[in-house]
Amino acid sequence: MKIASIGLGDIAQKAYLPLMANWPGLEWVLCSRDSAKRAALATQYRVSETASDIHECLALGVDGVMIHSATDSHAALIRTCLQAGVPVFVDKPVAPSGAEVEALFNLAEQQQIPLFAGFNRRYLPLLNIHLNGQRPEDELGTPLLSLRWEKHRHALPDAPRRFVFDDFIHPLDSINVHGDINIDDLDVFAQFSEGLLGRLDVRWHRDNSLFEASMNRQYGVNKETIAAAYRNECYFFDGFTRGARMQDNVTTQLTLPDWTGMQASKGFAAMLSHWFEVVSEGRIDAALTARNVSSHWAAEDLVAYCEALRDSP
Repeated sequence: MKIASIGLGDIAQKAYLPLMANWPGLEWVLCSRDSAKRAALATQYRVSETASDIHECLALGVDGVMIHSATDSHAALIRTCLQAGVPVFVDKPVAPSGAEVEALFNLAEQQQIPLFAGFNRRYLPLLNIHLNGQRPEDELGTPLLSLRWEKHRHALPDAPRRFVFDDFIHPLDSINVHGDINIDDLDVFAQFSEGLLGRLDVRWHRDNSLFEASMNRQYGVNKETIAAAYRNECYFFDGFTRGARMQDNVTTQLTLPDWTGMQASKGFAAMLSHWFEVVSEGRIDAALTARNVSSHWAAEDLVAYCEALRDSP
């Protein structure tokens, strides 16, 4: 399998390149317009093939393309790959608007080529071991009663679109577990500071389950927590490497195995494994695509809500 990586910035160097360098059976192409960076990383990771743009990448006969470039460049790169018949992985957000995201997934469906959105929090091993392995409804009949996802940052209020699409979309998608979130069902709280969005909270219920996502970008520290409740049983995760299970008035500490690396603990390893399966099979699950589109449209609707609230007299 030959995979091209386009955009060799911070996220690629921290999360993807170290994993791919040791992935068995993988040929690899590094693509960047920055020739010095491209050459340095090719030397560091012993990559023999490089390219300066998407057209050079495709000419090398790649089986898949991974896009880690700036969000505004995603749509054009995705279209070029899909029209060439090459599967695409793209970091979230797929594009900076709901309409553009839906158009790209429609193109992928027309071309019958997989388009994979990189939401690493769907693949967190600590959560998936203890929640998704038997949840949200396991054989014991213990349905999920509530799920709350908080992702906070320090001193980073921003314009609504950047706030929501670049950051808040993580907790929003993480609680969109059924892939059918609808703005009409949401209770929304937005807090502004000097015209910038400082905090956003959403909540809704589906059947008998409550879902909440919260982001405060004027928090005292960068922090992410997840809480899930079942009947007489609950879980709390302080970050991605430690948590607690509480049942029968007993608290059990939960941790990942020793030596679990950062890329694995943050879900990137499992996500890459899934992506490579998609490339090999040439197809992606329709429910996954529906969730991708749903999360991006919810983000778009929240941007419109927050902008209208900001601009109201």
